[in-house]
Amino acid sequence: MLETLIEWDHAAFLFLNSFHSEFLDPIMYFLTQTKPWIPLYLFLTYLIWKAYGKSSWWVFVAIGLTILFADQFTSTFMKPFFARLRPCYDPDFIDIIHHYGNCSSRYGFASSHAANSFAIATLMYLVLEVKYPQIKWLFPWAVLFSYTRIYLGVHFTGDVVVGALVGIISAFLAYYIALFIFKKLSPQIKENQ
Repeated sequence: MLETLIEWDHAAFLFLNSFHSEFLDPIMYFLTQTKPWIPLYLFLTYLIWKAYGKSSWWVFVAIGLTILFADQFTSTFMKPFFARLRPCYDPDFIDIIHHYGNCSSRYGFASSHAANSFAIATLMYLVLEVKYPQIKWLFPWAVLFSYTRIYLGVHFTGDVVVGALVGIISAFLAYYIALFIFKKLSPQIKENQ
């Protein structure tokens, strides 16, 4: 069963990695960075403040927990534990894949980029969907952000899929922890004002 999943993973990766061009290479490398998305993060911060005002602190606690859970679980636990080589380091793939940019660390399972982007998309959906239904469009952004990793040859498809699942679970976990803290502290905060 595991061998079959790995075969499917490799086939999907080779298929998705094959859609490249000299024109797209620097664009995809640019889009995989954090800096281009800073305006998006600032806009999300504005929406959170607009939706929750002074009570928005619990959402920022949730964001911090979400990124902590998603990023640390994939980077600190999963990558060293599973020690799965990235395609750009894997001797079976080095000569047959399209690779652009740097290869980063040796291990890639699971993708922190996918975990973080799906974590943010999920958390923003949980906290903003009622007031801003368009927030669901963050999920296509998370897919694009995650796909850049396959395009650039630094993650297998399975790395990205599992990373996305870790991100979604992290967002739910962080959301409920932060909401619990907010509900516990809200009466005390009102009393002290």
